[in-house]
Amino acid sequence: MPVNIIETPRDAMQGIADFIPTQKKIDYLNTLLQVGFTGIDYSSFVSPRAIPQLADSAEVIEKINWPQSKSCIMATIGNLRGGERALEHQGIDALAYPFSISEIFLEKNIRSNFMKAKQTISDLLQLCNEKDKTLVLYIAMAFGNPYGDDWNIGILTEWVMRLEDMGVSTLVLADTTGDGSPEDIYRSFEELTAGFPALDLGVHLHTTPDDWEEKLSASYNGGCRRFDAALGGFGGCPMSGKKLIGNLPTENLITFLESEGEQIEIDKAALEKARMLAAFVFPH
Repeated sequence: MPVNIIETPRDAMQGIADFIPTQKKIDYLNTLLQVGFTGIDYSSFVSPRAIPQLADSAEVIEKINWPQSKSCIMATIGNLRGGERALEHQGIDALAYPFSISEIFLEKNIRSNFMKAKQTISDLLQLCNEKDKTLVLYIAMAFGNPYGDDWNIGILTEWVMRLEDMGVSTLVLADTTGDGSPEDIYRSFEELTAGFPALDLGVHLHTTPDDWEEKLSASYNGGCRRFDAALGGFGGCPMSGKKLIGNLPTENLITFLESEGEQIEIDKAALEKARMLAAFVFPH
């Protein structure tokens, strides 16, 4: 099974308070588009009041060099209207919707609940089918949470079954607040990859310098072959109410995968250029 790497500058940028100039975002994204990532989560179509950093998402997609790249361009949305706005732009190949098996976090993150979210997912699936696009369904709090909601692998599996029955084919498990243990991450992927072979299952890890490797190893050894990451490990979820702990660093992911014998087909020179440019895009 080939390994897929999804670079997530959207997640890296969204929690930064000082506005990153639009042209700087365009230059950075154009560099990322040269690397050869499977996909790029470039920005979001949500209320500028919620994520002011990404208020320029429409201008950015119209000015980046997506026709010259093989990477799938993905936009994150929080409702049907966001999906409709995103798909007004030809360069967007996929929509990412942040569902959660914690109803408390679903309210915190996108002001939704289970009933509303299921209707939104149904509507987004219909929209994507009509437009020949892909819906990427994220499950936030996939490995546990700090809010007191019940969690176990059975609950996770039940939700995955429901979502597949609705028509979801690409599903990413997110360790949103970093509360998942390597043991739970491993057991979750071991069960889901065996039980749902038709699903394209991925992982979105929020990690620290001390735990990224054991969590990544748990995902990989459990059968995951789709990984979200961000150069430099920038980012996190500003809606979680917890201090941002950062994304899985792309550099670490590539090193790990190569150590496992995976053939990573990317342009290393373009990757290094992007890594250096990131230092000018993201404040330290």
